[in-house]
Amino acid sequence: MSAEDLCRVLYVDLTRKTFEAQERPEVFAPGLGGAHAAIRLLAEECPQGADPLGPDNPVVFAVGPLTCLFPLASKTVAMFKSPLTGDLGESHAGGRSAVAIRHAGYGAIVVRGASSLPVYLVIDEAGVHFRDASAIWGMTRGSTSAKIIRGRETGSGLRTIMRIGRAGERLVRYASVTTETYRHFGRMGLGAVLGSKRLKAIQVSGRSSVPVADPKQYQAVYDELHTAAVESELMKKYHDLGTAVNVSHLAEMGGLPIKNLRETRYEGAEALSGEHLAESYLGRRLACAHCPVACIHIAALRQPYEDEPYFYKTSMISYDYELIYALGSMLGIADTAGHLRLTEAVEDCGLDAMSAGVVLAWATEALERGLISTADTLDLRLTWGDWAAYIEAIRRIVEQPNEFYGRLAQGVEAAAERYGGEEFALAFNRVEMAGYHTGPAAYANYVAGARHSHLDSAGYSVDQKADPARTPETLAAGLLKEERWRQVLASLVVCFFARGLYTPEVVCRALAVAGVSLTEDDLARLGRETLAAKHRFKVREGFDWSAYRLPTRIFETTALGHPINESEVREAIAAFTRLAAEAI
Repeated sequence: MSAEDLCRVLYVDLTRKTFEAQERPEVFAPGLGGAHAAIRLLAEECPQGADPLGPDNPVVFAVGPLTCLFPLASKTVAMFKSPLTGDLGESHAGGRSAVAIRHAGYGAIVVRGASSLPVYLVIDEAGVHFRDASAIWGMTRGSTSAKIIRGRETGSGLRTIMRIGRAGERLVRYASVTTETYRHFGRMGLGAVLGSKRLKAIQVSGRSSVPVADPKQYQAVYDELHTAAVESELMKKYHDLGTAVNVSHLAEMGGLPIKNLRETRYEGAEALSGEHLAESYLGRRLACAHCPVACIHIAALRQPYEDEPYFYKTSMISYDYELIYALGSMLGIADTAGHLRLTEAVEDCGLDAMSAGVVLAWATEALERGLISTADTLDLRLTWGDWAAYIEAIRRIVEQPNEFYGRLAQGVEAAAERYGGEEFALAFNRVEMAGYHTGPAAYANYVAGARHSHLDSAGYSVDQKADPARTPETLAAGLLKEERWRQVLASLVVCFFARGLYTPEVVCRALAVAGVSLTEDDLARLGRETLAAKHRFKVREGFDWSAYRLPTRIFETTALGHPINESEVREAIAAFTRLAAEAI
């Protein structure tokens, strides 16, 4: 498969149970895939004003020109209209998904319509097979459905299986999609979109090869990137402790959100630290396809069976910083095993852990303040640190037995709109916050970023550099510049952990090997164009930069030892909005 063949798009119609592959070079021009191609396909396929949980909302999966060729270039970009925000939904996942899609012969997959009965898809070079998923729909453990599909279908060792859990089936607005057990399309509610389509899972496999234009130069660039990855101190940190290394660092600095951001310094941080987890629980490390780093850390949790002395089960549970923040410190949990058990419950039902943790933290404080009662919670008492009660709350959010849990299933902002407590409902454009309470740049990033994600422009990193000459205008310009460059990386589907390795100069050489000729100026232009296309889609679907809400809690709790200046945040957002609007 050459770079030119990246433009092959597979269209799947769930309503009619049909499929068609089309060559779409104009979508991938000038040789980029990922976010660059996905936003074009989404804008083309999604009617203005489409119901995010209706059949008109398409799902686009797109990979990039470096997929299957270079290390750490194995993410898949998913785009859709988000049921959580009502505008752009975008989520990235690692694992084997990107490699499998490209080996199957496609640069992108577009899923249209909705099935009348539960189905899963089996996609390979020959096309698409529609399978009855009625028997696996409704299973309480999402991993069981993937196990059944693996047993039914061929493709072992070559495939990816992307599947939803019970939360997606029940249309929880922040339901995730799991791929290869420990990787996720986590944010913005892709799981609910697939659930609305009665699409339980997608298996993709293929055996196509990916030739290169210049084998000798390919080997040289590959070796350079591989060596840089395995010798980098940053990558060594991710291999040794994973992103959980951030727990101790942020707790010491005063940037770790604790108990719904009422505090930032935490005595329980040691029990949840990457160091403690590695020393006492680490069972194995895993890597995404074509990655030499292996940043995925899996805890081995030994649990006794009830009423069965000396009999135990060992659960393998993934952990990282965002899980520890959302399902640990944010809920006041300092019990390592309890945190892992709560994480396992969230994984089993297929929820975005960050949104779930923020929702539970709001509910705990709302109960404490009397905004809700035990009549609303159905006699469930939510108190800080009580991981067992939180596990039960997760089950009820998925099943939604009453209005209260139905509101929690729509996200923290929907719950606060009904019951009050908006001042401590920690969401930005309805997206629950990430685990960085570091200063003005982080919050300007959350509000103005296209995905409202800390990964849009890494504002948390800007805060930690504490430039004394910074103004709101220079802050906004810096965030926008970084987000534009990350559009290039997302169009190559390069892992953001590798952003220091994939410099513009290296990217140009890698693309040349893949048969794509671009200059550094071309890359900068494509980054601007891709972000502008996302902003156009958001505005078309009703997004309004001026209508944002800033929870007062973020100004009440010190960040890195200092209060956050509200006017600086608002001025930076205004400057970002002006600069971004000029490019639309």
